[in-house]
Amino acid sequence: MSNVILFGGHGKVALLATRILTDRGHTVTSVIRDAGQSDEVRAHGGEPRVADIQQQTLTDFAELVHGHDAVVWSAGAGGGSADRTWAIDRDAAILSVQGTAKAGVDRYVMVSWSGSVLDHGVPQDDDFFAYAQSKMVADAVVRDSGLRWTVVAPSTLTDDEPTGSVGWDGSSGQVPRGDVAHVVADALESDAAVGRTLRFTGGATPIADFVRSGD
Repeated sequence: MSNVILFGGHGKVALLATRILTDRGHTVTSVIRDAGQSDEVRAHGGEPRVADIQQQTLTDFAELVHGHDAVVWSAGAGGGSADRTWAIDRDAAILSVQGTAKAGVDRYVMVSWSGSVLDHGVPQDDDFFAYAQSKMVADAVVRDSGLRWTVVAPSTLTDDEPTGSVGWDGSSGQVPRGDVAHVVADALESDAAVGRTLRFTGGATPIADFVRSGD
């Protein structure tokens, strides 16, 4: 069992993944910005660690992840200003990858978005451009990091009941957050997921089979 540090620990996917991982015997340290979220993190089995990721330096990130077996990045600005999106979804995400390498932690799982490709097609004058561009850049850094990485890239998220199954190619469609959390947990545990970008949407392939199978 592993000692996991999870950034964005109060997010919906993160809380669900924390419960799954701790139920499987892993230890999860959940990084949150607001100490008032600590009780909910603990209720899902995680141990809260308060830190504003937007303010962390490369050294700060290295110190946060030091001593853990794996890093999960599930943080995001969640909309709002483009400046905050650049700061969190791109800059902080990249620093977390660099900090992970600096700390000598080799396993990294990035929760991203299915459209995080070079030609994502979002116009530059669209409010969504900062998010699409940030995800594309951060994912590229992960792939070039030398870490044992996995990018979990779901389509549009919903709060529907999880099905336990997903489908290939997340360029369109929807997928429950609970299923995304299961993909995160299974990917973290699976050597077959290392070095892969898992783009998916709702579907009929059991998650364990999806994570184990080839691209």
